[in-house]
Amino acid sequence: MVSRAERNPVADWWFTVDKLLLIAFLALIFGGIVLSLAASPAVAERIGIADSYYFVKRQAIFAIPGVITLIGVSFLSPKQIRRMALVGFVVCVGLLILTLLVGPEVKGSRRWITILGMSVQPSEFMKPMFAVLVGFLLAEGQKRPDLPGRSFSMLLLGIVAALFVAQPDFGQTMLICLTWAGLFFISGMSWMWILAFAGAGAGGILSAYALVPHVRSRIERFMNPEAGDTFQVQTAQEAFINGGWWGQGPGEGTFKRILPDSHTDFVFAVLGEEFGLILCMFLALVFAFVVLRGMSHALKENDGYVRLAATGLIMQFGLQSCINMAVNLHLMPAKGMTLPFISYGGSSLVAVALSMGMLLALTRKRPDQTRFVAPIEFSPLPSRG
Repeated sequence: MVSRAERNPVADWWFTVDKLLLIAFLALIFGGIVLSLAASPAVAERIGIADSYYFVKRQAIFAIPGVITLIGVSFLSPKQIRRMALVGFVVCVGLLILTLLVGPEVKGSRRWITILGMSVQPSEFMKPMFAVLVGFLLAEGQKRPDLPGRSFSMLLLGIVAALFVAQPDFGQTMLICLTWAGLFFISGMSWMWILAFAGAGAGGILSAYALVPHVRSRIERFMNPEAGDTFQVQTAQEAFINGGWWGQGPGEGTFKRILPDSHTDFVFAVLGEEFGLILCMFLALVFAFVVLRGMSHALKENDGYVRLAATGLIMQFGLQSCINMAVNLHLMPAKGMTLPFISYGGSSLVAVALSMGMLLALTRKRPDQTRFVAPIEFSPLPSRG
């Protein structure tokens, strides 16, 4: 058993990390394996893979580096997290450029690159690096008037957004823009900036609608289902209806057999059909718990960098979760965005584990807040007289 009197890295970590958040993340990773077991065999059979449990086994394998990353990164100090984000940002920029040059084109996009025989999606790893660096720049800009932190953060946004749009990946572009805008707002920008960025965002959406057929098609299908192919979204809705409150039972779902992305983007619909609306709401509550607890930690922080970086990471996690569930419920146009820790995918799982490991590291109780004090033995006072 680890004692508070011990002074070693494991003891320090154990008594300073948020155990409830850690348990929530591990539960979500386990839940992702369970849902992969429910959703992916039908996909494997449909695309002709001999082993029905191919995706399940891979998801379980992905979970191992995911858990190691989650826990390992949570041991780091805020300064080490910042350094990791800087190095990671540079590496991810290089990989994103390389992906555009030599990456295979899949469904009209270049988002993947093969490294040591493994397919990697660099944009997934760019997101946490971006959130931490923007948080640091905005915080430093507040402390040091000579440092144009806001201008540098805009430069980072421009670089990342340009690389994401070039793929193209408009869902991830929207996510990092919302993250940046949220951090910029929290750091104390004026209403003039808010209106300017709102106008720029609206202009960006209109431009994408006018110039990019892929975006126009998705928006038109969302606004008018009769305008095009809405098979996936309609099938997802029927899965929720078929599941009802309590679901059809594990493995008893039928719509996963015809839903193309039932193990990735639409795994929430499989959960609804097989386990029911009750479990869907429970999963949503777990995501809400993570977001609210993470935000409560961030709000208590005195260090501006830690506060903004943690807020950026938790914003990304919460927004991505909401967007995926909203798409499944036909509340938003399809975005091709995974459900954190739940959807099948190695890059997504490990990248989210990295992001939440950073959050755990940033929100740990630091030495100035928590001190390990060895027990003091008191001897009786000598009697007088």
